Amino acid sequence: MTGKKRTKPTLAEQADKHELYQQSVQNVDFELAFMRDTYRDLRGSSPHSLREDFCGTALASAHWVAQDKANTAMAVDIDPDVLQWSREHIVPGLKKKARERLELVEGDVLEIANEPVDVIQAFNFSYWCFQERRTMLAYFTRCHAGLKDDGMLFLDAYGGHEAYQCQVEEREVEDFTYIWEQAAFNAVTCEQRCHIHFRFKDDSELREAFTYVWRIWGAKELREILEEAGFSKTTLYLQAFDEETDEALDEYIATDEADDYACWLGYIVAEK
Repeated sequence: MTGKKRTKPTLAEQADKHELYQQSVQNVDFELAFMRDTYRDLRGSSPHSLREDFCGTALASAHWVAQDKANTAMAVDIDPDVLQWSREHIVPGLKKKARERLELVEGDVLEIANEPVDVIQAFNFSYWCFQERRTMLAYFTRCHAGLKDDGMLFLDAYGGHEAYQCQVEEREVEDFTYIWEQAAFNAVTCEQRCHIHFRFKDDSELREAFTYVWRIWGAKELREILEEAGFSKTTLYLQAFDEETDEALDEYIATDEADDYACWLGYIVAEK
């Protein structure tokens, strides 16, 4: 009697897309340090309460509560599945007291209400899912209401002429390849469709592990909407480049000017 030969699962079939995302996209320790240091520079004190919008696996919130016994975090996402993944994979790694200072909230950031916090973050361009100006204004207004009187909203943004092009970029990350695809762009509406794929050493691929449809927003327009939402001041921190190698640095400089970069990355900090 003969049976079918059992096929060994490919690396793509064995992979966990959330773990891959954390390894290839997120740099939460740097981002949290940037928020903390910027807040200290502008306010002369340390922030302790965080709301993480579009939190995904809530990795940033988990690191936040682990860094300081005075820190609390509210992690908000509309997707119950990714929050459950966090409960199973992220939360158990925290000490008991830290877990008590982390709240995972399934909800819409356009409707969420919270006790005012020191800082709100919306990173990885997640808030660009709001493609209409009135919706973005509604979101920023909700953020303004969710901050303490001296609170700050931290956003990331990107631009440059390559941001509007269909293209594929690959980057090696430990034992897999991260692939960012700008698959489609509407030049009239600035709507963009992007995918994240992963390729492994056995040549198997996890295609369209993540897909995003968003609007490419200009930094100036975002700052104008923030002002309309009630924020007293906004600052753009642009990523610096090494003058000799032209490599991007983990350094961000406050500026209102930029050269004709093919691509730039930065943070927008809005003060209540």
